[in-house]
Formats: sequence, structure tokens, C-alpha cells
Amino acid sequence: MLSRLRKLHPPFFSDRMAVRLASRALPAAAVFFHRHPSHFSLVPSSLRSYVSISHLDSSVFGRRLDASRYEHRIVSRGLGKVFASQRGYRKLRRRPAKSKEKELELSVNICIEEQLPDDPEILDIAEMLRLNVPMAMKLAFDGLKDSEYKTRDPAIDDIGCFATVELSVLLCNDEFIRKLNKDWRDEDHATDVLSMSQHIPELKLPILMLGDIVISVETAARQAEERGHTLHDEIRILMVHGLLHLLGFDHEISDEAEAEMEKEEELLLKSLGWKGKGLIQCAYDAETNASPLMDNRDDRKKEGSLRFYNPKFSYIFCDMDGTLLNSESQISSTTAKALREALSRGVKVVIATGKARPAVISALKMVDLAGKDGIISEFSPGVFLQGLLVYGRQGREIFRRNLDPSVCREAFLYSLEQKIPLIAFSEDHCLTLFDHPLVDSLHTIYHEPKAEIIPSVDHLLAGADIQKVIFLDTAEGVATTLRPYWAEATSDRATVVQAVPDILEIVPPGTSKGSGVKMLLDHLGVNAEEIMAIGDGENDIEMLELASLGIALSNGSDKAKAVADVIGASNNEDGVADAIYRYAF
Repeated sequence: MLSRLRKLHPPFFSDRMAVRLASRALPAAAVFFHRHPSHFSLVPSSLRSYVSISHLDSSVFGRRLDASRYEHRIVSRGLGKVFASQRGYRKLRRRPAKSKEKELELSVNICIEEQLPDDPEILDIAEMLRLNVPMAMKLAFDGLKDSEYKTRDPAIDDIGCFATVELSVLLCNDEFIRKLNKDWRDEDHATDVLSMSQHIPELKLPILMLGDIVISVETAARQAEERGHTLHDEIRILMVHGLLHLLGFDHEISDEAEAEMEKEEELLLKSLGWKGKGLIQCAYDAETNASPLMDNRDDRKKEGSLRFYNPKFSYIFCDMDGTLLNSESQISSTTAKALREALSRGVKVVIATGKARPAVISALKMVDLAGKDGIISEFSPGVFLQGLLVYGRQGREIFRRNLDPSVCREAFLYSLEQKIPLIAFSEDHCLTLFDHPLVDSLHTIYHEPKAEIIPSVDHLLAGADIQKVIFLDTAEGVATTLRPYWAEATSDRATVVQAVPDILEIVPPGTSKGSGVKMLLDHLGVNAEEIMAIGDGENDIEMLELASLGIALSNGSDKAKAVADVIGASNNEDGVADAIYRYAF
């Protein structure tokens, strides 16, 4: 984990990139891009130049670029120059103050890379850094001469010889830091923090250009979640770690160097009163406490996993049985967590199922995802009963299709003669002719409303509009007897479908879950390109084909997997969570 971070002296960024990032600077009159003259052996203050807040026109650092009117992305209030006494602040290692203290100017720039979304939390983090970075710098500087570390590079030692210290902190996404890693370290992956030193001791300048600390907010968010502290605490830890690298600490060169840097990290964090262990200790804890399950889970969320990061899809349409529900008809905690993460990023999760709406509410209520702020309620859109009932905005019914009464009558008479339980679905109610353990299981296991026993077929048909009926039997009985018989008996009056092996459904012809999804999308004004769909059964085929990305779980039917864009993990392996983490963001 820690081998990914080192001090870098990268070549300057292109003019195009400099101008692009400069556009996110303070709403000041000018922004500067500095370049060292060609005879300098080492290049430029790369990120520092993006958001200089003072009006400089330096012949040493090259030309000035005047900024046009852009949507600036930088915390402006009080940012930049901070005057600090050089000594006497670090409580744990205080030395006697000199009779006359020299004021040191700290110039701190907090930058936000343009690909990060406009989110209040990003601005909160930048404001936190505006206040905290100068504090950390003062404490770190105060301890440099007092330290007896053997492995630290002493190139930066006497801060008193400088009039100004400049430092930039850039907040970015995984993609931006991945490109930096690829360009300057030949490692094509995202990391949490990079330190880019710009100090050249030989120049003897009055300005100490510490360099740049680049922090991926997305990686920081994942690590904060894994380590059990806030994102702000994780950003502070990464900032301290990056600052120490710029001051000559390097945990990579030896075990002794690692121990010394870890000690200084802990000391700085403690002195500042901040929560959390240092990055080195956190990395050690993660390695020693890692489990195969966590490894798999982390693999799902490699990059781009920040709560407010723009998702790839506006909607996720998800089946229930065999998909969202595992083989015990439960939603796992891992899947529930993934669903919450999707919601928190603004992705709307819509259920498309053969179940009745009360069954979906019941199942999701068990993991606190039902209700106004959850996935399902009586006021949310959804596709139910294989597309025979579709609810739109505010949960209003926009489509209903009933089964031919003659088919219903034939099915109930067959049920009575063969003693095979049959249940009729009428909106939010389940109706049957006799009690049976399998009828009870539909309620206790599959979450459907408890079936009401109706005394006769005539009473049942006279009292309700029926959208579909289902036979309950063994998987073998359904496959060898029920399905062949009813596929022929209904002819063009109805269609037989299956969502699970031991249930046969008879529904009106020409309707499907896929047609219900299409109807709902038209109602919501959403394009199919905006949705990801997850399912497992034959009744999910149209939905999977309709979506921009159709994912069939590995436990699904061969026909569903044949049309899917991706075959995911099984429903017992948190397949929905896996799909969300891998493809939705």
C-alpha cells in the first residue's frame, strides 16, 4: 500500500492542462503558469502555478497567463498568505524562543481539479484544508531542527533562511491521480496521495517551494469507510503524510525510515488534536487484518467510489427473486450497503419484479430501505406483477392489465381437481381457495401478502380483478406437468412464465416486465441509455435487452445470460452489490 507514494519531480504539465486547471482558481484577476528556463536541470512548480493568488509577473518563472471568466473552483476566503512565528508553537518539542522572532510567510493554495463534481462536501474539505494546512506546516517546521531522525533527507533544514514557504494541495479524482502515477511512476492505478517536491537547494532562493500534495478524494473516501473514521480525518492524515514526504521523510528506503516517519506522523496528528492513526500505521493494520472477503469487496470498488462522484447511470432497474434476494429470500447486508451507496450518489433504484408491491416493501423494510428515503414505498415508481401493474411518479398507477376471467376460472378448477395450490394476485392482495403449506410459504418466505381464502371460484371471480395467477409445486412438477399443460391450454389467451423453478405464473398475453419498464421510462422521460438492469430469469430478458447495460447473475437462466451484456456473481454472492460497485459508478 505504502510503496505507491514517493516524492516526485515531474516535468511540467502542458500549457493546455495548466490553463484548464487554472480556470478553477480563485476569482482573482490573474492566474499564472510558471515554467523554469530551459537551462534548469529540474522542472517546474507544476501544480503551484495553477492557482497562485497573488499577482506575480516573474522573469524567473516565465510568462503570465491572464485568466478569463471561468467557473472558479477554489476556496477563496482568506486563502494564501499566512504569517506564522517560526518557533514556539509545537508544544511537544518546544525550544526557547529567540529574543526577536522572524515572521515566516506561508503561501498555501488549495486547488480542486475540474473533474470533481460540484458538491458541498468538496468545498467543505477545501475549507478544512485552508485552515488546517498552515497549522500542520507550522508544527512540522518547528520540529525540524529539534529532530534527531537519522534517515530524513536534510535538504530542508533551516527554515529561517527563507522568507516565504509555498505549498499547493490539489484535490482530485481517481482518474487524475491515476494518470499522474502512469506518467511519472509507470504505475497505471489510482493511489491516495502523491507528493511532488519542487525544492532545489542549489538555487538558494528566498522562497522555499515545498511543492505539491495531490490527494484523490475518491480513494480517501473508500479508505475512510474501511478504517472507520470520517472523510475529513482521512484527508488530514493524507495531507500530513504528504507534507512529511516533502520535508525529507521517506518510509520506503528502510525499516528504520518507516519507523521514523510513522513516529513523526503520530506526533503531528497528536499535536494537532486530530483523530486517526498515521497513514503508515493504517496501512499496516489493513494488511494484517485483511481477509479474503474484504479483498473481494475492495476489488469491486477499486476506483471512482466516492459518495458524490458522478454515476454512469441515472437508474438501476432490479429484479427481486433470484437477484436482489438470495436463496433464503433475504437481502444481505453487503447488498443493502451497496444500494444505499447508489442512492447517496443520486442513482435511482427501481424495482421491476413479478412480486406484488407489498412484498417488495416487506423485503426492503427488513434492511431499512423501505419508506420515503429508501428504494420502495407506496409513493415511489416501480414495475410489479410482471409488468401488469406499473406505478409512476408519486406512486400513481399508470398501467394495469387483467387476466382473462375464463383463464382464471379454468386455473382454479384445475387447482381444486388436482389439489395443487393456486394463488390469484389482485393488486395488493393474494387470494386462494384452500389452505396449504406452500400457500403459507409464499407469505413467510417470499414476503407476499398473506393469502385470503375465498369459499368458491364464483365468489373469487366476482369480487376482484385478477392480474395473474400462480401455481405452487415442486420444481419437477412445474417443469414436467404444469408448464407443458398450461402452455397448451391457454393458447393465445395467456402466457406462462417462470421467475423461480417451483412457481409457474400465468399472465395476460402481450405483456411483460420489459414492456412495463419501457412504459415507466416513457412516463419518467428517461432514455434506456441511462439505465442499468440486473436480473436472472427468463422474465427479465426484455428488460436486460432494453437497458444500456444488462447484467444477468450467474445463478440465472441460460436464456437470460445469453442476452446479457455482463454475467455477474450469483445472488448468494452479493451479485447485485458486485454489479453496482463494478459498473454503476
